Amino acid sequence: MSEKLWTKDFMLITIVNFLMYIIHYSLIVTITVFTIEEYQASEGAGGLAAGIFIIGMLFGRLYSGKYIDQWQPKYILIIGLVASVATISLYFTIHSLVILIIVRFLHGIAFGISSTSTGAIASKIVPEHRKGEGIGYYALSLTVASAVGPFAGILINQHFGFEMNFAFCLAIIAVACFIGLTIKQIKVAPIPKQEVQKQPAAKGVEKYLQREVLPIAFVSVFIGIAYASVLSFLESYAQEINLVSVASFFFMVYAVSTLVSRPFTGRIFDRFGENKVIYPSFLSFMIGLGLLAAATNGFLLLLSAVFIGLGYGTLIPSFQAVAVKSSPKEKIGLATSTFYMFTDFGAGLAPLLLGMLIPLLGYRNLYWFMALLVIVVSVLYYFLHGKKAWRHREKV
Repeated sequence: MSEKLWTKDFMLITIVNFLMYIIHYSLIVTITVFTIEEYQASEGAGGLAAGIFIIGMLFGRLYSGKYIDQWQPKYILIIGLVASVATISLYFTIHSLVILIIVRFLHGIAFGISSTSTGAIASKIVPEHRKGEGIGYYALSLTVASAVGPFAGILINQHFGFEMNFAFCLAIIAVACFIGLTIKQIKVAPIPKQEVQKQPAAKGVEKYLQREVLPIAFVSVFIGIAYASVLSFLESYAQEINLVSVASFFFMVYAVSTLVSRPFTGRIFDRFGENKVIYPSFLSFMIGLGLLAAATNGFLLLLSAVFIGLGYGTLIPSFQAVAVKSSPKEKIGLATSTFYMFTDFGAGLAPLLLGMLIPLLGYRNLYWFMALLVIVVSVLYYFLHGKKAWRHREKV
């Protein structure tokens, strides 16, 4: 008999993650405009205000992972949520560009701590033999937030102004903090003394990075870059091909596609192994980017969203499940933070790198290039993990 997946705490931690990411996406799509309009700053300064959050988030993830494993995970979550309440409150005190950048950096740290905690807690409470399915459902919170957050942020800004958007985010994080307090403490089984003696003390970067996660995390960097090309430049590309009105529905279609596919992709992962899910997802992502590059009408643009949702929307939770399964149970927190750090690094680095390529390639060729990148990454995945996964399935 299979263990219960949809426990009260699993649903609560998924809701908390959903609320946090609504705030993240609501601000990330509006903070550049806020910077330019409020402080007459350049686009570069606006990009810095958006990007400094990612740097802060990396710091938050770097230092929280090992403490999630050493302490009660709920305590780290509450620290992150309380810090988020404090830093979001600071948005109301901003009176200069320098202060804005500092607040964004601090908010990024708080978000990195709390979002790493939610991921680790979800991974710990999902039954072992349902990791793919459970983490897949948990990851839907991020997918749906990526559609709801930008929509809410832009709508509030257009009708009520920036300050009301900050008030909206403060209300959301207050609700998330209240829900977080109701989550039960996780039972952390103590490691037997003989096991502790066998394990050499972590040194250097091993204090902050989980070695077993590095291969799949490295693959996620490049997948993050490919998706960031869509997230960062879709609006500009849509303007170039005169499909702005249709492009506004792109992420809604993406979210629906991911929602529809998630129930069966997670079960396939658990029953037949990760490769049965990951290779078709690579193919779907590649097709989606190719359709985006070839889009000349609204139908092709939205069809590309379907394939990208099936592809990228399945790859990231699958990679996270691989990261968790490949790591010792007592180091799930460190494994989660390691995986997220690499994924965030790819997504954060991409706008800068791809922004330099666009003048040379143009938007259409950029997406063709990204489709080619996904093919190369699928080969990289085979050598770093996929080959080993096939062998493991054959032995089982």
